Amino acid sequence: MLYIILFVLCILLFIFGMTIIRFGLFNLSAEKLRTWLIKLTRTPLKGMVTGTFITALLQSSSAVMVITIGLISARIMTFPQSIGIILGTNIGTTFKTELITFDIDAILAPLAILGAFLIILKNRKARSIGMLLFGIASVFTAMKGFELLAHPLTSLSYINKYILLINDHIFLSLLTGTFITAIIQSSTAMTGIAMGFLTAGLLQLDAGIAIMLGANIGTCITAIIASIGGGKESRLAAYAHVWLNVFGVALFIPLIPYLTEHADLLASHKDVQLAHISVIFNVATSIIVLPFATKFGEMILYLHGKKA
Repeated sequence: MLYIILFVLCILLFIFGMTIIRFGLFNLSAEKLRTWLIKLTRTPLKGMVTGTFITALLQSSSAVMVITIGLISARIMTFPQSIGIILGTNIGTTFKTELITFDIDAILAPLAILGAFLIILKNRKARSIGMLLFGIASVFTAMKGFELLAHPLTSLSYINKYILLINDHIFLSLLTGTFITAIIQSSTAMTGIAMGFLTAGLLQLDAGIAIMLGANIGTCITAIIASIGGGKESRLAAYAHVWLNVFGVALFIPLIPYLTEHADLLASHKDVQLAHISVIFNVATSIIVLPFATKFGEMILYLHGKKA
């Protein structure tokens, strides 16, 4: 029971870290971000580049989707303008996944101390930088916790049985990633958990890939919640986010054995392999849809225009 409590605390620490990183970065550049989102979305390509950059900066695709839906609700942006941003958020979110594979264990304590010191200062810029540093320290500490707790957790018979089960059933791994991400509302946290179990040698790479794919579907719940009461076009943007990820996952499920077999070409460590495969998935999905962005928008209108 103690290990489960510690694991839940690690998840909460990870989400807390990602949240204050986002707050710190947003405080440093909030007005510029809104301006870019409004002005640089006249074509799907511009929208995708803008969405990628802002998501990488804010370290949260969900945050960018919430901002976008808010702008649509306020009639500052239209649903067609949001298509490019939605494509970009999927690419930008992979920067987080790559970031958490870095080894910065030696400087975690100094980062946390410096961040905490800056947070208590009165200067807004200093506080924002402090949030960023303290958030990074929190995220990497949580990642270390996932790795260290993986073995103790599997000493619990029901967790060990479930890990063995998802290792043998790709669709169960996919559903696990979707369900847990919908609850914790962070695809990066879910992928980070999978990385911890991969590093500990308890999770097979193909199951890890399926969990990561499921996490991309589960993260759509935030956009759906944000669109409630926001008007027709807000809900259409949320539906577009869902369909983009469902389309991408459906496309990549048959490729899991191939990606697993050739993962050694990407990196030597399993967690880094998963991070790189996440990049491949998100970039490929967005680039495939980009030439058909207008048609994709028309499809969303056809499927959900009357209901939205």
